[in-house]
Amino acid sequence: MANPSERVAIQICYATPLQQFLIDHVVDAGTTIQQAIDSSGIVRNVPEIDISVCKVGIYGKIKTLDTIVRAQDRIEIYRPLIADPKESRRRRADKSARNEKKPV
Repeated sequence: MANPSERVAIQICYATPLQQFLIDHVVDAGTTIQQAIDSSGIVRNVPEIDISVCKVGIYGKIKTLDTIVRAQDRIEIYRPLIADPKESRRRRADKSARNEKKPV
């Protein structure tokens, strides 16, 4: 188990289509993702973040809010998907197939 007096450096990340938020943050060893996000102040500064809806991860791997952070972790807060990725790929493939059939 981690020494509770030990401090670890982490980073909190969130991105919108127009802006990136990267917050370097130091927390106590044994801190959860939820606690790290809360103590970072990112939710106050970016009010559209709703942790009850948004998924979170560390280096691209989905994690739960009760996951303990480790030194140098990058906590990523993911925005909800606007479109179903499978449906978007299907539409692009259909459009590409139609374009290939057009005579030149």
